Order: sequence, then structure tokens, then C-alpha cells
Amino acid sequence: MAADGAGARFDVPEPDAFTRAYWDAAAEGRLLLRQCAACGRAHHYPREFCPYCWSDAPDVVRWRVASGRAVLYTWSVVHRNDLPPFGHRTPYVAAVVDLAEGPRMMTEVVDCAEAGLRTGMDLQVAFRQDGAGYAIPVFRPAEGM
Repeated sequence: MAADGAGARFDVPEPDAFTRAYWDAAAEGRLLLRQCAACGRAHHYPREFCPYCWSDAPDVVRWRVASGRAVLYTWSVVHRNDLPPFGHRTPYVAAVVDLAEGPRMMTEVVDCAEAGLRTGMDLQVAFRQDGAGYAIPVFRPAEGM
């Protein structure tokens, strides 16, 4: 249970020695991906090995700064979520985006009315401060949209 008695938080990360770089970069407004030098493919969510060629050498699979560009693959507008603190944020847009570097990422789309959502629309990364000291990557319509 959280210190305020509100229950467990399901919207904040639990960084470890490996993911600390990802969350530190997010706090600085940068989205990191892992890129494999052996096969050349980027992946997300961060993991220590390449999910495509299974390379796990630390000098082969490295962190890389992403462009922050994506296109909307699919979404769902969530009107009810009983897990804290999501209930206070409904409705929100849970989404899957295709990052410009190739990987798909689960995220949230912000600053866009439901009627404005379109498959294939251009998005750019933004970072929501969660109140617990973390910056969470979310996406908004790309400028000029």
C-alpha cells in the first residue's frame, strides 16, 4: 500500500540498475531505445538482449536516443479504470504507436480529441511528469497537424 493509504500505484516505473538509464533520459526529455549492432534492429521495451537475434553482449546491444517520431497504429479510449490513479484520469487514450526506428510501443496519446485520432497520424513524444519524480513517455499529434 502506498504511504498515503491510497493503495499500490500501477502507473509508475520501478527502475533497476539496467533500466535506470532509460528513466534518467526520460527525465531529461529523451526517449531511449535499445539497438543491436549485430542485426541492426532497435527494440522497445528495454531489455538486455536483442529479441531478434538473441545477442546479449553489452558492447553489441546499446542504448540509442530515438527521434521521438511515431505514427498511431491503434488506440482505445478508456472510460473506466479502477486501478489508482487511472480512475482520476479517465477518459484517456491508451495506444500502440510505431516508432520511426521500427519498434511498436504501448503508450498514451495526449492533447488530441477522440474525434481527431486517425490510424497512421504523425505523433511526437512528450513526457508527462507523474508526481512521483518520473517522466513517462506519451505521444501527442506532431506539430503542424
